[in-house]
Amino acid sequence: MNLTIEGELTDLNTYIRAERTNRFISAKIKHDETERVALEAQAAKLPPVSRYPVRIAFRWYSKDSRKDIDNVAFAKKFILDGLVLAGVLEGDGRKHVVGFAGEEFLVDRERPRVEVSLTCREDVKKLL
Repeated sequence: MNLTIEGELTDLNTYIRAERTNRFISAKIKHDETERVALEAQAAKLPPVSRYPVRIAFRWYSKDSRKDIDNVAFAKKFILDGLVLAGVLEGDGRKHVVGFAGEEFLVDRERPRVEVSLTCREDVKKLL
């Protein structure tokens, strides 16, 4: 199952700055980004995952390479919470998500985005 989230999500440094300024600002960022992912999942008509646990792979396309990859990857939190909010995942705990299948960080100045792939654990074992 695949999902593309258009644009860049809030990175860790931006979130920390907001949190230090006012905790309500950071709470709004988390709410807005989680809701954004949920809406993208609903627009893509992603069905609920039927077989657990899953592994998730991420392909991050940024508009430039100035942000450190760990700051960019912080947005996994918004993505997992958004998938739960949209009803794609029952939960984002270890019962439902056993790990991340991989990550790649690329530059696309014209179309920054995140491509997310969910794979059932049994399907991953078949590939190995």
